[in-house]
Amino acid sequence: MAGYYPEGRLMNTVENLSSLQSMAGLTEAYYEGKILEARAIVCDSSHNLTVDLGAIKGIIPREEGAIGIREGTVRDIAVISRVNRPVCFVITDFRKNEAGKTVAILSRRLAQERCMQSYIASLVPGDIIDARITHLDSFGAFADIGCGIVSLLPIDAISVSRIDHPRERLSVGLEIRAVIKSVENGRISLSHKELLGTWEENVRRFSVGETVAGIIRSVEDYGAFVELTPNLAGLAEMKEGIRSGQQASVYIKNIIPNRMKIKLIIIDTFDDEYHPAPPEYFYTGDHIDSFCYSPACSEKVISTVFDMSPSLKKCI
Repeated sequence: MAGYYPEGRLMNTVENLSSLQSMAGLTEAYYEGKILEARAIVCDSSHNLTVDLGAIKGIIPREEGAIGIREGTVRDIAVISRVNRPVCFVITDFRKNEAGKTVAILSRRLAQERCMQSYIASLVPGDIIDARITHLDSFGAFADIGCGIVSLLPIDAISVSRIDHPRERLSVGLEIRAVIKSVENGRISLSHKELLGTWEENVRRFSVGETVAGIIRSVEDYGAFVELTPNLAGLAEMKEGIRSGQQASVYIKNIIPNRMKIKLIIIDTFDDEYHPAPPEYFYTGDHIDSFCYSPACSEKVISTVFDMSPSLKKCI
């Protein structure tokens, strides 16, 4: 996927910086059709972006700001929101402005179209790719999967342990690995939980008799679910005054693999602002055909099968 990365990845590479530091470098990039990155510094009233190329300024005309702007299928916020952020582009021309200075005419749209045709169009369910979180909503996280092209990571696909909002796991700008969950009508949906380890891989970190850190995720009549890792939670005996979202210290009373159960006792809880840590991945390959979360001895099977046919998918 040479050149097709989430925006920001190329900014400080030697090759990119070399192209931006002189007119000769920019001219060579123009003739070679290189995809470059630089920071957008101004969006004018007509929604044209000015980009700081170092040697000179560049202009991305509004209709070249993103795929879909020209057709009206993408709102102008996709351009406006790039101010003070890296943007990818190809140079399409050099012109003199009203002051007689040379400026480069740039197209982010063309860079995105090349990314779509040469990289994203070849992705299939189960492929594992680099992504960068661009914004969060209550129903999921949006991630740049290449040249500013964004896909949805639904909230229930972020981790096995349930969360109320994606900000409990992810933050804007965070670089992650993600699995292509589905490709339907040109739209790509992502998943993440399959990379965070099986029940067995996560539970190996813990032993009966230990007291460990956790987060209370929900409080029910019969007990409280306490998250030990993003892909592992246990059920604790009820304790008066506890609330969802609290930090907790919990005693591990029992681990029951065939029922995928961890029995806990809450020792103490406290309120504290939670800052999500970067994800720790158990699977580091480039493709996964299927994922079985549950142990072989478990009475319940929880699995994901990545397949081109939606009817064959089984989701956790």
